[in-house]
Amino acid sequence: MLKCIAIDDEPLALQLMQDYISKLPYLQLITTCSDAFEASQVLQEQEIDLVFIDIQMPGLTGLQFIKILSNKPMFILVTAYEKFALESYDLHVVDYLLKPVELSRFMQACNKANELYQLKHKQPDTGSEYFFLNVDYSMVKVIFADIMWVEGLRDYLKIHLIPPAKPLITRMSMKALEEELPPSKFLRIHKSFIVSIDHITSVKKSSVFTGDRELPVGETYKEVVEMITRKKK
Repeated sequence: MLKCIAIDDEPLALQLMQDYISKLPYLQLITTCSDAFEASQVLQEQEIDLVFIDIQMPGLTGLQFIKILSNKPMFILVTAYEKFALESYDLHVVDYLLKPVELSRFMQACNKANELYQLKHKQPDTGSEYFFLNVDYSMVKVIFADIMWVEGLRDYLKIHLIPPAKPLITRMSMKALEEELPPSKFLRIHKSFIVSIDHITSVKKSSVFTGDRELPVGETYKEVVEMITRKKK
């Protein structure tokens, strides 16, 4: 569960954030704050994972507050102004929400934050190095290390293996396969693609390469992919 706080000098905006946060089971609202100074005290006293913050606030703006912090939690900006978007992305915020914020857009931003949190806190995998997959009415043994990437094809999945092995076609959902794969070795990069982290050879803003194959990165997965390139720095 992500411990979070919301910062805004508008009481109605805070009330809306509080209501939205209560609808997501993986978020725990620790407190709300009316300015950055109050929030700074909270961050000193408690370990916070995620901060929802307005930009235009008296005394210290949201962007100024993010810049001065040395040990930063994740931030989602919630503001009425579009003009700060470019500057905010230089600070690696999770998302930039424009008021009035719809619940669906809020949930999208929070899902992204949750994926980043889960990736950062993954534990080393133990146990089996393979699983069995139903292919053509047979249970086929698949070694995790042999999988390069997985492609979603409507009701089917195409599992691409290290050549010269041929791809495997199986009838199952992407979510069901995700539960079988060790999370420290595989990364969801798109609604239709999962890739083996060990087989990623290079990363672009909107795609990753595994061998000579370029795979698209969905908009909601970009921060997760960027964390792979930053986590060892």
